[in-house]
Amino acid sequence: MSMTEDRDTDSSRPESVTKVDLKFEVVVLPVSDVDRAKAFYGGLGWRLDADFSFDNGFRVVQFTPPGSGASIQFGTDMTSGSPGSVQNLYLIASDIEAARDELVAHGAEVSAVFHPAAPGAQFHPDAAGRLDGRSSDSYSSFATFRDPDGNGWLVQEVTTRLPGRIDAAGTSFGTATDLASAMRRASVAHGEHEKRIGAADPDWPEWYAEYMVAEAAGSELPT
Repeated sequence: MSMTEDRDTDSSRPESVTKVDLKFEVVVLPVSDVDRAKAFYGGLGWRLDADFSFDNGFRVVQFTPPGSGASIQFGTDMTSGSPGSVQNLYLIASDIEAARDELVAHGAEVSAVFHPAAPGAQFHPDAAGRLDGRSSDSYSSFATFRDPDGNGWLVQEVTTRLPGRIDAAGTSFGTATDLASAMRRASVAHGEHEKRIGAADPDWPEWYAEYMVAEAAGSELPT
């Protein structure tokens, strides 16, 4: 048996060794003009984390979208990829219309909101595969835009997470906008709840909290 096989099958390793966090944090974008790309992403209102240049010609610029745990980098001598070759980078929003309006206000040319006519149609620019307007289903509403080099972004609306994607130990919201959107959805659902019980619900804060936690976790919603 090889040393590699020994390592792969060794069950005596401490539990902690096999559970090291690996946080996906940065995507490198190939661009042809670093300053033009910097102006574009800065114009979107994304946070500029770094712009470092070195004597050997290497340069790295990093931006982070609002509320995101992951960032983008671009620069010189960073990638052999062709400018514009990175496609379908996901940006997740709790309200896609609001997200689109904000991107447009910051100068991006964003498609109309659409939902796919068939599974996977969101990845293809053929308009025949895209139906106008948002879907009532979480994960099914999209809008697209590109940076000056053609690197493509896919904005997706997610209102209720599927089980397994959320840490069951807690519920959190990345931005005040996400929290406000969750509260609005809870408000609408609570209105239906009060219609069903035929009275005002004095315990509405607890109902809101239960609804928002269940929605974020992808578990059964209260009625």
